[in-house]
Amino acid sequence: MGAVVRCESVQGVSETPMRTLQYRSDGPEDAPVLILGAALGTTWHMWDRQIPDLTRQWRVLRFDLPGHGGSPAHAVSSIAELADRLVATLDALGVERFGYAGCDIGGAVGAQLALTRPHRVTSLALVSSSPRYGTADAWRQRGVVIRTNGLDPIARTAPEHWFTPGFAGAQTAIVEWAVQMVRTTDPGCYIAACEALAAYDVRSSLGRVGVPTLVVVGAEDQVTPTTDARALVAGIPDASLALIPGTSHLAPVEQPAAVSELLIRHFSTAWHDKPGPPALGAAAPKPQIAPPMPTHAPPAIESGLSQPAQVRGGTYEQGIKVRREVLGDAHVDRVEAGTDDFNADFHDFITRYAWGETWTRPGLDRRTRSVITLTALVARGHREELALHTRAALRNGLTPVEIREILLHTAVYCGVPAANSAFAVAQKVIQEETTPEG
Repeated sequence: MGAVVRCESVQGVSETPMRTLQYRSDGPEDAPVLILGAALGTTWHMWDRQIPDLTRQWRVLRFDLPGHGGSPAHAVSSIAELADRLVATLDALGVERFGYAGCDIGGAVGAQLALTRPHRVTSLALVSSSPRYGTADAWRQRGVVIRTNGLDPIARTAPEHWFTPGFAGAQTAIVEWAVQMVRTTDPGCYIAACEALAAYDVRSSLGRVGVPTLVVVGAEDQVTPTTDARALVAGIPDASLALIPGTSHLAPVEQPAAVSELLIRHFSTAWHDKPGPPALGAAAPKPQIAPPMPTHAPPAIESGLSQPAQVRGGTYEQGIKVRREVLGDAHVDRVEAGTDDFNADFHDFITRYAWGETWTRPGLDRRTRSVITLTALVARGHREELALHTRAALRNGLTPVEIREILLHTAVYCGVPAANSAFAVAQKVIQEETTPEG
């Protein structure tokens, strides 16, 4: 089970094995349980100012993400795994039914629970949340920046993403608290959370959320803007929207009283303390509201293929998935946009055999495959592909120092002129990819 970390709480001691989460419990032991999920880069303390009001009616249980606060650095690979760890924690506490409110990635966990364990969730509040957080490219790019520069650049820019300028200027102590929260987060766990958010997309599943849901968004939130909140409300059958004026992303911190009032009103009136439908059961969708089409669908490729669609089985779909994860959505979207009858078979060939069969083989991890690919491209002088795969290598977890060592090694075996050209290409790409925004 791994090492155990003890964390003092109001009600006792939270023990945190590897497969559960560190938690804090406040409020009456015999009251209904309300779970609060924190945002990426924060700790359970982001909910501190809600606790006095919420504990009048509920036993409030807050949890820290892996590597956040004092939580052990046992990284998760997906939002589903994070939800599983929370459920394991609740099982250990004997908590069967609960209300759930989550902010940012905490909201993603709540939506995941409502979809996969609807019999346990009584009602749901999604604060500063989205059915798909930004783009996969942006999240993986953030991981590249952190591997190169650490968390300090993310920490320094957190206040401008989390708070309105007026609040940040007036509340300097809270701004410094926010910066320190991010700085003290485990980088590996933060990167893993970025990867989990890159893969998270429940847009087509929202119609199966079968519990009353409150969606809360700050009117000035640029991280999860009001369009994301409206997408949640449009897709969830029993959902309502609450817009908080003059508020940015970390609404529970910037407007604690308003958020507390909204949560109390919602959970007091929409607490369905009856077993829900079985996990993965279908809830009736809202009339005339269709889930948004996935952005990754490749109609251009399909229209140009000479082979029937049924021939393109699992390896093609698997190849598209891996190709997007390694090369990025933007690159694959450009390729698909440029696919026609002349080159469709070639792109289908690459997707199935290079990405669907070779890159997915279990014998080597993606880091090692990137090392091999970079070396081969240097040897053959394929500079354009080298730039593409330098970006891919950074996404696959190689650091600029490791890429430098690879290229230095190729100077011995591939020749100094080839390595000289490769250094010029890689240096430009690394500077572009690892320079923090702002």
